[in-house]
Amino acid sequence: MNKKILALGIAFVISMAGAFAQQITKFGVVDTSKVYNAYFRNSAPIRNYEKKKAEFQEEIDKRTQELKSLQQKKVEYQQNGNESQALKVEAEITKKTDYLREYTNAKNVELESMLKSLETSDEFYKKLYDTLEKIAESGGYSMILSLQASNSILWYSNSVDITDQVIQRLGY
Repeated sequence: MNKKILALGIAFVISMAGAFAQQITKFGVVDTSKVYNAYFRNSAPIRNYEKKKAEFQEEIDKRTQELKSLQQKKVEYQQNGNESQALKVEAEITKKTDYLREYTNAKNVELESMLKSLETSDEFYKKLYDTLEKIAESGGYSMILSLQASNSILWYSNSVDITDQVIQRLGY
């Protein structure tokens, strides 16, 4: 009789342990910035952004070189005592410097706008959330946290980081 009670007690403890084990919440973390970079690395919108950025920089470099040449020309006129030509070149330098400043500011605003549009892409976030849902359900996660979205994650084990799994599922 005591053996039956003992066996029943052990079975009860084991079943309770199993029930408690099922109630443990499993968390996952994802580095959304890393996923974002992987997702957009080869996308057409990012290639377009990078192309425009390079074109703008090329124009800025060209205008900067032009200003350096004008500065050199001004110095030569001053060394030769031709102050009237030096003043004309200085006026041209001022005009071109103002243009370059305005151009640079306008293009930076344009690039920032393009980048912000890319970062808030609904298509990306829809794919991300669908992928996170599938990984969470198949992996038994109750919650997935973003490393960027909150400063409250002070520590996490690499075993709960599903970033690479998300990137792989997205196909990047």
